[in-house]
Amino acid sequence: MHPKKKAILISLCVSIILMLAKFAAYFLTNSNAILTDAAESIVNVIASSFAFYSIYLSTLPKDENHPYGHGKVEFFSAFVEGVLIGVAGIIIIFKSAHDLFYPSEIKQLFDGAIIIGATGFINLIIGFYLIQTGKKHQSITLEADGKHLLTDSISSAGLVLGVILIQFTQFYWLDGVISIALGLYIIFNGYKLTRKSVGGLMDESNIELVKEIVTVLQGNRQNSWIDVHNLRAQQYGADLHIDCHVTLPYYFDLNTVHKEISSIDKLINITGSHQTELFIHADPCLPACCNYCKMPNCQVRQEDFKGEIKWTMENVTKNQKHFSQ
Repeated sequence: MHPKKKAILISLCVSIILMLAKFAAYFLTNSNAILTDAAESIVNVIASSFAFYSIYLSTLPKDENHPYGHGKVEFFSAFVEGVLIGVAGIIIIFKSAHDLFYPSEIKQLFDGAIIIGATGFINLIIGFYLIQTGKKHQSITLEADGKHLLTDSISSAGLVLGVILIQFTQFYWLDGVISIALGLYIIFNGYKLTRKSVGGLMDESNIELVKEIVTVLQGNRQNSWIDVHNLRAQQYGADLHIDCHVTLPYYFDLNTVHKEISSIDKLINITGSHQTELFIHADPCLPACCNYCKMPNCQVRQEDFKGEIKWTMENVTKNQKHFSQ
């Protein structure tokens, strides 16, 4: 089984078991704060189910209808999970506000706290496992599900402390206050997850990925690579697609140009952290490039070399040769 499928299947099975445990804790205690945690666990199960399906799609090979693969479904999966988290948070706040004015009897809080504490610890372990697997296989779905479980474990820890505080102080109105606070925390995390997924769906530039590529190119640049510009990166699940313009000496023949472009492709895929498909447009050099071109023994040089222009995020991502800056 593919590692991504294995990880999300483990998450789904564990989420179902923990959901049942949390609802058992709620029926045992009748605590609205514990109900808050149990209600969010329903979201965990739904999100993990959808995540499993999206990972199944993302691992399918490219076909005629999906020439870039199916990886972008992972951004949609993360979006759905973020929305579900936000909706759960809103429902929790409304329910908790109602119970502040119409409180119900709370009982056996310590027993409930033990159950919630155990589920939180398990979520912590599974969350770290999913995040590590997601980073290793470039899966935003696994990372999103892992961060969701970490959020759940943090809220469970806060809930346990709150329940213990209620038991010692006998201030039962704290049950509703704690629930509202946890609801706000859940909504905030849902917003962050949704924001990231929308950025991926809208092909928002991944600044860290672009920085990594620029660093690799700058650290391994050749004299014939006069400049690199209009560099853009798009991520489709685990696959990264990069297109850019590379300025080469105008007198290179087609075989030489192909060799230079292939060497850049090989460099990125060996040195970078992602499996990358590159689309490189070769530009011919112009006389104005001579002042920063390091080609030795150039027979057509019209201006002396003055100094190398270091490749940075600022000049590599612009759609212009560097002499225009």
